[in-house]
Amino acid sequence: MTLSVCLIVKDEQDVIGRCLNCVAKFADEIVVVDTGSTDDTVAQVKKFTDKVFFFQWCDDFSAARNFAFEKATCDLVMWLDADDVITDENCEKINDLKTEFGSYDMAVLPYAAAFDGDVPTFVYMRERIFKRVLNFRFTGAVHEAIAPQGKILYSDATVYHKKVKENKPLRNLGILQKQIALGAGLDERQKFYYGRELLFNKMYLESAAVLEDFLNGSGWVVNKVEACINLYTVYAALGDERRALASLLRSLTFLPPGGQTCCILGEHFLKSGDYNSSVYWYKAALNSGENEKSGGFINRDFNGFIPLIQLCVLYDKLGEYDKAYAYNERAGQIKPDNANYLNNKKYFEKLGIRGKIDD
Repeated sequence: MTLSVCLIVKDEQDVIGRCLNCVAKFADEIVVVDTGSTDDTVAQVKKFTDKVFFFQWCDDFSAARNFAFEKATCDLVMWLDADDVITDENCEKINDLKTEFGSYDMAVLPYAAAFDGDVPTFVYMRERIFKRVLNFRFTGAVHEAIAPQGKILYSDATVYHKKVKENKPLRNLGILQKQIALGAGLDERQKFYYGRELLFNKMYLESAAVLEDFLNGSGWVVNKVEACINLYTVYAALGDERRALASLLRSLTFLPPGGQTCCILGEHFLKSGDYNSSVYWYKAALNSGENEKSGGFINRDFNGFIPLIQLCVLYDKLGEYDKAYAYNERAGQIKPDNANYLNNKKYFEKLGIRGKIDD
């Protein structure tokens, strides 16, 4: 099967060449839709493709992405952002997907959005490649998405989101508020993201109201768990520790606790001086076994480095120095250059501690 790769861009001269150099290794067609660049973006794009189109920006990312899909002509369509990067190994995997698609309707790929050096720490699954004949389309003015449906091919071909500039802080919030002002209303997914945008912009009371309303609706269960964690942050910022903890515990009514929830609970008991309870929750974080195919946001540090380094601290406080040493060594296997690990290592060397874990 042939593959069209579709991008929407605006003022991306610093990253577009980097992205398209990757895309050229597996795309049969590159479609780029410009939404109003005033820099050298379009000239750089034309070095890779003559399929460049212009779209009048209307505060709707879905409309722009769907316009790009309409210009594609290959068997399969794939979307990317201008600041995405794909390694040679993953380019080869995407090439292989073209021959593996067969009876599948869409492919879902990991999206790495945060890193410790070159190692991805924040990864979630995104719908990425689609059969063009099935006419899949994005919905949502911001945080646009195509609901997973049909026969899905899961791949480990990872796309790396490598930002070099930050989004305008009020951009997404303004688009969503414009939708509300126009009477368009927000679906459950957009309501969830509206609550998050209010949180990110420190509008805590407004965020709490929107997220509480979202939790009472029919939204996706993974988003409900995330909303509970967001509400924990909101109420903690407002100084309401009781409601913060209650919001976090509410997440357990939707799904078993993930690494982040466990680590927050571990920190709660650590601060209160209940070290044994804290140990319990940090060990639970290590054993949470979150499935990245769920589509939820997963920060791998909450399943590895963070609980390991905190267990080192806790066992040191409990006077179990061999265990503390062993957990620090396990943390160092993940991040050998981390300052906390290295400082702990020096501390144990001064104590003459060498130990092994036995539980």
